[in-house]
Amino acid sequence: MTSISIIGSGKMSAALAAVAARAGAPTQIVRRSTTSSSGELPGVAYSALGEPLTGELVVLAVPFVAYPSVLEHYRDQLADRVVVDISNPIDFTTYEPLALPGGSSTAAELARLLPPGTAVVKAFNVNLGDTLTSGTNGTTPTTVLFAGDYAEAKIAVAGLIEGAGLRAVDVGPLPRARELEAMGFLQIALAAAGKTRNESGFALLP
Repeated sequence: MTSISIIGSGKMSAALAAVAARAGAPTQIVRRSTTSSSGELPGVAYSALGEPLTGELVVLAVPFVAYPSVLEHYRDQLADRVVVDISNPIDFTTYEPLALPGGSSTAAELARLLPPGTAVVKAFNVNLGDTLTSGTNGTTPTTVLFAGDYAEAKIAVAGLIEGAGLRAVDVGPLPRARELEAMGFLQIALAAAGKTRNESGFALLP
């Protein structure tokens, strides 16, 4: 199984670590410092921001506005890895959408900031963390929608998803990230307003 590095130490980071554990993937979590106050998960290697990445697949589990500071440390290291963008363009102080250039997506903006040819895959942004941890969304298995331009990168991401017992659905090339981000924004806004439960959300039935 592909090894995973998760940059970030919030709820989504923990949920993705649970996904990786079920898939049997060696996992590294990168956080701001090794003395972080957040708890540690069993079987996970922890590193401080700036220390080398160990994963072949790297998940950015931080808000989009934090991407530039992350790339200050890791831009060159990401060039030969699969990079997974899980973010949604949201201002979490107001729960309003962030404006992106020309109606772009966070995935497209990330690809623009990385070395040319870096394999970026949009995934997990439509999933609330609890549905990844439990593996179920309401009464159905959790479905993870993903998009990207590189076949081998998408195969690696699908392998992680399916290895964890989740359903993987390829929605097409990276430009489809715009539609995924619109879905992600709506789901987060509904959950924040108490109109859906964190243990549920949008589901794609077989």
